[in-house]
Amino acid sequence: MAYGLSTYAYFWRISARAPKPLTVEQMLHNTRELGGDVFQICDYPLIETFDDARLADIRATAADLGITLELGTRGVLAERLDTYLALAGKLGVTLVRSMLNTNDHRPSTDEATALLRAGVPAYAAQGVTLGLETYEQVATDDLLTVVRAVDDPHLGVVLDPGNCAARLERPKDVVEATAPYVVNIHVKDFAFTRRDGWVGFTYAGCPLGEGLLDYTHLVETVRPGQRGINQIVEHWLPWQDDGFETTAGIEDQWTRHCISTLQRSK
Repeated sequence: MAYGLSTYAYFWRISARAPKPLTVEQMLHNTRELGGDVFQICDYPLIETFDDARLADIRATAADLGITLELGTRGVLAERLDTYLALAGKLGVTLVRSMLNTNDHRPSTDEATALLRAGVPAYAAQGVTLGLETYEQVATDDLLTVVRAVDDPHLGVVLDPGNCAARLERPKDVVEATAPYVVNIHVKDFAFTRRDGWVGFTYAGCPLGEGLLDYTHLVETVRPGQRGINQIVEHWLPWQDDGFETTAGIEDQWTRHCISTLQRSK
């Protein structure tokens, strides 16, 4: 088990709002500086445009820094799974995160099961585990129906309990239901705050330990240390009215706080 960062920990610093978005190599160096041992390149479409030489450089940089690489995408259609399995081979990756739905494909549980039964054996043959993330578009029960039906140790769950609150699923319930199948954890804290005038709520991220995530319960239930499950830091940081420099500074503060908190919890 190791701790690390995701591209989502750099959400604003790699966005179109950044004057000079960070590169993968810069994020890798920052991950090592902060004490992370894993870097998950997640929902980062640029990785699909890199040629073999650039991918080899990224792999070499990660190896030199002692960082394990992971990948993340969305969807379970054959072309998508094949693309990321090929990238995994070039980057030396053994964990790929995905989601069942994309903007233009929302498979039923039966269709998703059929697609994954066809696609997961190639992942298994290459020694790569595919993890399906918990999130509000798919009921956790439906996600688990697919995972159980495929019944392959190279298919599991990427646990992110905060995502499911928008479906009115309790984070603790999601943790307990998915625990036997978890292969990767996204660590981010979250909280509700009243909007101006007390008209409704905003559901957004907050520094680890200050929100609704019961991290102790998660660790005790999933047992990532005993099971060798990596924990990956992400954030839901809203854009700050003061602009990019303020937003980027808070993003960095949250990341440092989260990594140091995880390291103290060992």
